[in-house]
Amino acid sequence: MTLLDIMRTSAVIPVIAIDDPDHAVPLAKALVAGGIRVLEVTLRTQHGLGAIRAMSQVEGAIVGVGTLTQPEEFAAARDAGAVFGVSPGLTDALIGAAKSSGLPLLPGVMTPSEVMKAREQGFKQLKLFPAVPAGGVGMLNAIAGPLSDVVFCPTGGISQDTAPAFLSRKNVACVGGSWLTPKDAMQAGDWDRITAIAKAASALRH
Repeated sequence: MTLLDIMRTSAVIPVIAIDDPDHAVPLAKALVAGGIRVLEVTLRTQHGLGAIRAMSQVEGAIVGVGTLTQPEEFAAARDAGAVFGVSPGLTDALIGAAKSSGLPLLPGVMTPSEVMKAREQGFKQLKLFPAVPAGGVGMLNAIAGPLSDVVFCPTGGISQDTAPAFLSRKNVACVGGSWLTPKDAMQAGDWDRITAIAKAASALRH
């Protein structure tokens, strides 16, 4: 699958931070059962790589790594089973790591200049981050004119209620959000609740 194929698989990509490694597999199964197959597991906790390794074994799951900020993280995540990467921003070092590792990267951008720099480096699928502080739907509308060949996954400040406005934009393939994995539900092991949230999210289409 290309990165664009992955982005178009689910309307919402959950942004996941694993605090308890025992949550990884049941969480992945709950999300997939709700129709959310693309999972972004962040490196914000010490269990990130282990969770990627475990969740990538769940049938139907397409697991990527999020919060890539250091070049050495690319190969480690790829070796753990990640099939795509997501970063909050884009630096020359990350560009080099993405190309050398072969891990498809969805880099974060916030301004038109950052979009143009990313595009010059061959990145046409981008993460608008943080989406709401960056201008939200208004920013996407403004960028769509002069930079019409770029497709976004807006992430940051988006909810179930606001996601449809983003998904209705022609330059948006999907959105990212952390609302699919509430901390209290994960701590309680309430996987049925997470499946229900995932079903509602997976129903959000263009």
